[in-house]
Amino acid sequence: MPNFSQLSKALASAALLFALTACSVNVKKNEEGGDKNVDIKTPFGGIQVNKDADVRDTGLPVYPGAKPKQKGDSPDERSANVDISTSAFGLKVVAVEYESEDTPAKLIAFYQDRMKQFGKVLECHSSGHNYNYRGNQHNNGSEELKCDGDNNGSTIELKAGTESNQHIVSIKPSGKGSDLGLVYVRVRGKEGTI
Repeated sequence: MPNFSQLSKALASAALLFALTACSVNVKKNEEGGDKNVDIKTPFGGIQVNKDADVRDTGLPVYPGAKPKQKGDSPDERSANVDISTSAFGLKVVAVEYESEDTPAKLIAFYQDRMKQFGKVLECHSSGHNYNYRGNQHNNGSEELKCDGDNNGSTIELKAGTESNQHIVSIKPSGKGSDLGLVYVRVRGKEGTI
């Protein structure tokens, strides 16, 4: 599954950098008093973080019968919509976690078909639970998606699109069912738009 803890740490570092030069910081709280939305604006750009991501922003459908994954004992968030925008670069990441009573094979078949609209669907395998964006710098400037690591393990990642505009479905066996992560990543350089 996408590791929201690592994503949160990286975003916290970026937020701290932005906050040090911030012209405005706006934090909206949820019912429990925790941070729900954070909006930081600086002369260099801005960062927006929303912990209640809308799955429609991933461009992927929710698997029939899947339910949002509950936070439980884990401090990790189960959804995030992050947008970092500067004059030099931009990054948008939307990630949402679900759980299903169906086997990974059923989820894979469902998403293989649904993801074709974004291009060739790549099936990768990993033993970790982390989604790592590699970017063009690790792919010899190519926009073609590749599998990370040794492509071994029980977690399946379906990827479609390009390095700078990708849709990812992460499927991990869990008991008799599956854990499911839906992720959208959009990156732009100085000339592009998000």
